[in-house]
Amino acid sequence: MMRHTISVLVENKFGVLARIAGLFSARGYNIASLAVSQTLDPSISYMTMVVEVKDEDVLEQIKKQLNKLIDVITVTDFTKREHIDRELVLAKVNYSSKDKDRLEAVFDKFVGKIIHHKENTAIIEAVGDAQQIKLLLEELSKFGIKELVRTGKLAISN
Repeated sequence: MMRHTISVLVENKFGVLARIAGLFSARGYNIASLAVSQTLDPSISYMTMVVEVKDEDVLEQIKKQLNKLIDVITVTDFTKREHIDRELVLAKVNYSSKDKDRLEAVFDKFVGKIIHHKENTAIIEAVGDAQQIKLLLEELSKFGIKELVRTGKLAISN
């Protein structure tokens, strides 16, 4: 199974997200990651989805159907195109003052920082591509991750 990163520029209207998600779910495809936000124009939203694809032909059909939806402006499959992608992670980890230097040393390798700490917990934020986030989480697991939230992948052509 191959992962595809797809962006869809849409008119910011009620029900558009549900119709787009429905095209994937109707064919048994799961959306592994989804991020949606307004663009510079508040009437337009940018969706970035990561979908696991078994059959490239079915994905092509879905993309054609997406393009036919009235509220869809453009569909881009970044999988075979040059692009930059990132994900944001917020993690709550075990923390003590003796861990501060060790934890900050982790961020010498990754784009991240401690954004809040109290008593025995620190909340960190980090940004990176999938591989960087994977490696960061391995490092943070050494401290003990209490809670983890992450955005879906964002992608932009370069």
